[in-house]
Amino acid sequence: MYVDSLFSMNPQWNTSSRHLGFVRQVSRSALLILVLLLAWTLPAQDARPAGFEQWTAKTFATVISELAIDAPNDPHHFAVRQLADYPNDGFLLVHRAGDGAVEWHETQADVFFVESGTAMLLLGGKLVNGETVGPHEKRNGTIVGGMRRRMSPGDVVRIPPRVPHQVLLEGAPAFDYFVVKVKGY
Repeated sequence: MYVDSLFSMNPQWNTSSRHLGFVRQVSRSALLILVLLLAWTLPAQDARPAGFEQWTAKTFATVISELAIDAPNDPHHFAVRQLADYPNDGFLLVHRAGDGAVEWHETQADVFFVESGTAMLLLGGKLVNGETVGPHEKRNGTIVGGMRRRMSPGDVVRIPPRVPHQVLLEGAPAFDYFVVKVKGY
């Protein structure tokens, strides 16, 4: 061992077995303290940073199943679950079993990630007879002009603030999508 060879190289040092045992014990204790200090100062591998979120396909499937049960009881045939809400962004999971109302957000962009089903997105143009339903939010009314875009699973759509939009199922039985609300415009 290193300690033994160190003492055998210098005959002036006391190489009694009692002294060597003490040195070995101190060396092991120092090594143990060093390892504990390193472990204590390193960040934990599973410490979750504030604001971190992860939703899995399994999580989505469970929530969508629950929303599909709630949607038929809603007058607009949709159900929504807010997954998280932060100062600069929010996250929703939406199940539609019927056409959506026209929406207009003054200070938020919407980003849709289509999970299942197909739908037509009517957007742009001019919102006519929209009702203010909250600060910076209008609903209902109709869109005059605008354009249509088909949405299918895997599609990602970004709708800028102040752009009226409406999700139309056009006969499809259901449409599920994850929404990121980007705030602060």
